[in-house]
Amino acid sequence: MGTVTIGVSIAVPEPHGSLLQERRAGFGDPAASGIPTHVTLLPPTEVDASELPAIEAHLAEVAAAGRPFPMRLSGTGTFRPLSPVVYVQVVEGAEACTWLQKQVRDASGPVARELAFPYHPHVTVAHGISDEAMDRAYEELSGYEAEWPCTGFALYEQGPDGVWRKLRKFLFGKAVVPPQAGAPADRDTTLPRR
Repeated sequence: MGTVTIGVSIAVPEPHGSLLQERRAGFGDPAASGIPTHVTLLPPTEVDASELPAIEAHLAEVAAAGRPFPMRLSGTGTFRPLSPVVYVQVVEGAEACTWLQKQVRDASGPVARELAFPYHPHVTVAHGISDEAMDRAYEELSGYEAEWPCTGFALYEQGPDGVWRKLRKFLFGKAVVPPQAGAPADRDTTLPRR
């Protein structure tokens, strides 16, 4: 069957996703058109294609244990000089993303792997382009704001053309707890109840 390159991420919904993808392309990032706007939970990972059913079953279990949570983006950040990346910051929902990515990469699961850098949820808006263009991305999106209820994540596959395509979406299994009924709004609501 061969190998495929997969990734798991939370899609940034419309109209925010298209807007940030267009801005990324406008900064001169050639990868922009092939990468849907997202928050990574599992970076590009090569797997045997025969493993996909087991991976999908694992992701379904992870999603079933999660609950919807608020996501909010605000302002920009950068990984420079360590990595040539400018991003929009995840200012609400970061703890939930961190919990999810740990579950996805769990040592007992089919996509256990170490990361090259410590996990830091973000939305890339410029990668590997000129310093001038990176500076422009950092400045022009510094006031960017978006928020939405995150209700799940998706499995993507990178095609031979370099374009990432959604294979399957996984919705969380727990109901949303209204803020007035639960604890303070900044509480991590993704952790499963025991």
